[in-house]
Amino acid sequence: MAHRTALVHDWLVTWGGAEQVLAEMVDVLSPSALYCIVEDLEPEHRGRFDGLELRTSFIQRIPGSTSHFWHFAPLMPLAVEQFDLGRYDVVVSSSHAVALGARTGPEQVHISYVHSPMRFAWDLQGLYLDAFAYRRGPRSVAARLAFHYLRMWDRGAGTSVDDFVANSEFVAGRIRKIYGRPSTVIHPPVDVEHFTPGGSKGGYFLAGGRMNPFKRIDAIASAFSTQLRDQRLVVIGDGPDLAKIEALAGPNVELVGRVSRDRLRDLLRGAEAFVHAATEDFGIAMAEAQACGTPVIAFGRGGAAEIVRTGEHEPAPTGELFWQQNETGVVRGVRRFLARRSRFEVDACRQNAERFGAERFRKELTGHVEQVLAAR
Repeated sequence: MAHRTALVHDWLVTWGGAEQVLAEMVDVLSPSALYCIVEDLEPEHRGRFDGLELRTSFIQRIPGSTSHFWHFAPLMPLAVEQFDLGRYDVVVSSSHAVALGARTGPEQVHISYVHSPMRFAWDLQGLYLDAFAYRRGPRSVAARLAFHYLRMWDRGAGTSVDDFVANSEFVAGRIRKIYGRPSTVIHPPVDVEHFTPGGSKGGYFLAGGRMNPFKRIDAIASAFSTQLRDQRLVVIGDGPDLAKIEALAGPNVELVGRVSRDRLRDLLRGAEAFVHAATEDFGIAMAEAQACGTPVIAFGRGGAAEIVRTGEHEPAPTGELFWQQNETGVVRGVRRFLARRSRFEVDACRQNAERFGAERFRKELTGHVEQVLAAR
């Protein structure tokens, strides 16, 4: 008997790692519908879901909600709980915020693929308060109360999930800590068919992504502009921190803005190394770099420790990790890489990335869903 399946995602406004995973889920699970809080994708990405019924929440109808969706975070638990999912046998949530709170009945199966428990309410509260200038005053009190409410709701919402899937061992640990539940780790899919080695190195380091305070691109730009002035850095992407990073950039730092997938592949192929300073739940960009044969220099907490092979005794290292999430840490990581660059080989990086390929993701996710349904 065929199962009617619905997918629930947090929001579809930007296209990042979670949305790449969601697109693969659509192909693997053949859902009847996709639900999200708000949707405002560019046509090239919206087309990825053509032919699929897409339903949004009441927040979509509030003026300004798609451009300032973060401000509606306190309403999101209510919004996701209003989705009428009763006609589906299986609900799969793709969650880094509130999607895991989708309501299901006792005869339904709810599997939640967790990119991360809502980090803005848990371990990144301080960064969000700083980003929105809510450290002091009445707005700070209101924000802290909202975060407290979201944490309490999130912990309770986790109890209604039948089965957890984590995108990394790092996230599996956070699921245990927050929800007190075990999970199965299925790493996100990396497009190793598109991101491939080619060409020669171009004498520059590459960094970038969504320019927000949590990606710490400012630390990378500052490190190259002050202490690594003899090295060239190319930075891709845009976002709210763009003006700050432009102000930090020295003459050896080039900001190229948003780029196409083909241009990104070319830049990754030509880079000496991809530099990453964020604490990632997984970090698809790092795996894409290695798929192009490019080593990674990354902050060692989070998914980087699962992607990058390093250490003095590693026979085929694929990068370097640093342990201070600031300018000093970046400088140390780059200098250590420069001192040992002969150890890093294109083939080793490529082979390491291939273990995260999309075909592996499809098989693991399909097998896991079938196993959960069989057990029910």
